[in-house]
Parts: sequence; structure tokens; C-alpha cells
Amino acid sequence: MMKLLRLSFLPRSTDFGLLLLRLALGLTMLLNHGWGKLTSFSQKSGSFPDPLGMGSQLSMGLAVFAEVVCAALLVVGFLTRFAALNLAITMAVAFFAVHKMVLTGEHSGELALVYLAGFVTLLFTGSGKFAFERD
Repeated sequence: MMKLLRLSFLPRSTDFGLLLLRLALGLTMLLNHGWGKLTSFSQKSGSFPDPLGMGSQLSMGLAVFAEVVCAALLVVGFLTRFAALNLAITMAVAFFAVHKMVLTGEHSGELALVYLAGFVTLLFTGSGKFAFERD
């Protein structure tokens, strides 16, 4: 019974787990968050949140770089730790400065916190062996 509860019948593969994590985080970030910012940059950049006082256009440009370029790098497993660092910084700014660490309600930062945890994990682990560049 314990073998069943421990799921011992499933093979263990940290590298496959890292691949799934990279794909899930990278693709959802790219497709659900980055692509919309990229395609509507000129319309939305003037009103984009500027929590660090760098200007709305620069703030949005950095978010687009992380959410499109770095998310794509994460998916293929190239410069994974660099990409994860940029995405973690972006999500930290979103969670702490934009969402003010609020985890409930209409403007919850819960998703930013979940992404942040995943990107920090990849920052420490690297891509695993199922990647363009193993690190």
C-alpha cells in the first residue's frame, strides 16, 4: 500500500520535471502575458505601470523583453538561468511593487508570486538535460 501511496511505480526524472516546468512557465508567460504586450506596445506603453520610476515605455519594454524573449529562451532551454533571472525580477516587481503583495481580490498578485517561485526554482536548478544548452 505504501508503494502505491508513494507513487514508487513512476520513474523519477528531475530532468523531465525541469522540462515540464520550463515549458509550462515559459509558454504560458509568452502566450498569455508577453505576446499581448508586444503586439499592443504602442497603444499601452504610455499607461503601463511604472513602479520603479523609469518611465512607462521603458518599464513595458523590459517586461516585454522578459515575457517574450526570456520566456522563449526558457522554453528551448538556452541561457536558462539568465532568462529565469530576468523573469524572476519582472515577477518580483509585479508582485511586490505593482500588486503590493496582495494575494486575494480583483488585483491579486497570486499569479505573479507563483511565476516568481517557478522562475527562482529554475534560476537555482538550471535547465536540466532536456534543453538546447545543458547547464
